[in-house]
Amino acid sequence: MTEETGHRAEGTVRRFAPPPALCGFLLLLALLFAVSYAVGGAAGPVAPGMHESGTGPGPDPGPGGGDGGGMGGMHGSGH
Repeated sequence: MTEETGHRAEGTVRRFAPPPALCGFLLLLALLFAVSYAVGGAAGPVAPGMHESGTGPGPDPGPGGGDGGGMGGMHGSGH
């Protein structure tokens, strides 16, 4: 193996290696995502009546009844 071949292989590896700043940024991004996911999980749902899928009863229909939500008392389209 000649010295030229050894330098060429080393240059090829360096050329395809990502810069350290990019690796640091991606690591920081993953860390921030993990922390925000954990905080969101600890805080729980933010909307009243929101439940995890498949557990517990659905939301209370409220005064509008069970007509699929919307504003109660507004039926029809102007007829």
